[in-house]
Amino acid sequence: MDPARKIITALGGPNAVARRVGLHRTRVSKWQATREAGGTGGLIPVKHIPELVRMAREKGIELSAHDFLPFIENEHQREGA
Repeated sequence: MDPARKIITALGGPNAVARRVGLHRTRVSKWQATREAGGTGGLIPVKHIPELVRMAREKGIELSAHDFLPFIENEHQREGA
């Protein structure tokens, strides 16, 4: 699952996030797009993370550093351990 989509949805969508971080909605939407499509591949730029964490706290949503990281399958998970 890409972290940007999950976080943006939880925080009210691209418009709400864009207003909060001072960007245009399309820029925030690009966080959800693949790199091939000109996006960030599901990653939120690091400089916006503190503000999004504050926004989440205000909304009663718990976010941790882990939520901003892409899922990385490790050897044990592939083997079903």
